[in-house]
Amino acid sequence: MPSHIVDSLIFRDFYSTAAMHAIFDDHHLAQCWLDVEAALARAQAELDIVPPAAAAEITRQAQADGLDYDQLRAGTNLVGYPILPLVRQLAARCAGDAGRYVHWGATTQDIMDTGNVLQLRAALTIIDGELARLISALAKLAHSYRDTAMAGRTHGQHALPITFGFKVAVWIDELQRHAERFQQCRPRLLRCSFNGAAGTLASLGEQGWAVHQALAAELDLIPATIAWHSARDSFGEFVSLCGLLTATLGKMAREIARLQQNEFGEVEEPFVHGKGASSTMPQKRNPILCEAVIGIAQLTRQQVPSMLSAMQPEHERAMGEWHVEWDLLPHVCQLTGAALQHSIAIFAGLVVHPARMRQNLELTNGQIVAEAVMMHLGQSIGRQQAHDVVYEACALALTENRSLYTVLAAMPAITNVMSDDTLRHILDPANYIGQAPRYVDNVLKKVDNGRD
Repeated sequence: MPSHIVDSLIFRDFYSTAAMHAIFDDHHLAQCWLDVEAALARAQAELDIVPPAAAAEITRQAQADGLDYDQLRAGTNLVGYPILPLVRQLAARCAGDAGRYVHWGATTQDIMDTGNVLQLRAALTIIDGELARLISALAKLAHSYRDTAMAGRTHGQHALPITFGFKVAVWIDELQRHAERFQQCRPRLLRCSFNGAAGTLASLGEQGWAVHQALAAELDLIPATIAWHSARDSFGEFVSLCGLLTATLGKMAREIARLQQNEFGEVEEPFVHGKGASSTMPQKRNPILCEAVIGIAQLTRQQVPSMLSAMQPEHERAMGEWHVEWDLLPHVCQLTGAALQHSIAIFAGLVVHPARMRQNLELTNGQIVAEAVMMHLGQSIGRQQAHDVVYEACALALTENRSLYTVLAAMPAITNVMSDDTLRHILDPANYIGQAPRYVDNVLKKVDNGRD
């Protein structure tokens, strides 16, 4: 039978990770629900709503091992939700009359939402850790190539020289903002859901709020100010953040794949014998990890509008919108985990070719630093006049396929105000990298401060 791509025996390692699979497989999902049920019983025992012995028995039996998943599936198909058949199994496993206290005062969505939050907390821990590893790998690159000049490109064309360390530092700075966003979303995302059928906790009377707080404490979650059964903004924020992060990762991977093209040859993702091979062209080393990240980024972005649509249920409970989350949240987390894992592999082993970067800087015969000549000349004859002089020189160099140096060195407007040594110095791209190294230092300092 065909499998979803994150579960496929063929594709799963490209579109998910073992750690994310462990969080979102059926066994762990059921265990999260059971953990909520057990914590609820313990919280209610603290408030003398449930006998302590019953809470202890419910906790002892609340183990996903031994569940009858065929029965759980059949019950879910009948009821439309998995919690009622799960509760029946849990209650039946409890000795004595403990089973009668399972799920006391709760509603299905309380258990499922809080279970989802437990899963997302585990996923956030992985995302935070992998993002830190990626930033660390990039920081090493930025430090090593802080001063390594390369062509900066705008609109696909040579613009001005930058350094490879500068390019990497721009990525780091963006990723650090994503890391901050994921940290900032925690108090909004990691909230307990326990509010009863219509969100008022009427089933527990005056003790309802105390139970909610005790349950949140049992699970180390934040008590919710009010019911959020139909307020899905925290999940919407999380999915959007995954979309933002993978969009950045996709952009980075696309640049590496582009710079790996034969026409550029400036970097390449790490090579392992047979990896990225073509079935027919023996010479190929395809940027297969970059391609995976680019594809995953697109798949993740597509989930964002679906989540935003699912944020619009009517009244106090969703009518179908909630079901979207059951597929979307695990899918987004697994895709994000895979994108991070592939990105770490790319940048921890990235092969950089500074000599090719230098060679490519010379492709335009000096025109990449035309601005440097203009700015220096402008000190003597004014910026606009200098622009016009250098513009004409560039046009002549292009038309006659000559270096910018040979054209400028023959122009009195140039030779009258600067020496040949000065002109040659200005036309060296490595001398026109501006504040690139300082910017790299700024970013690396922020990385180092984050480790303290």
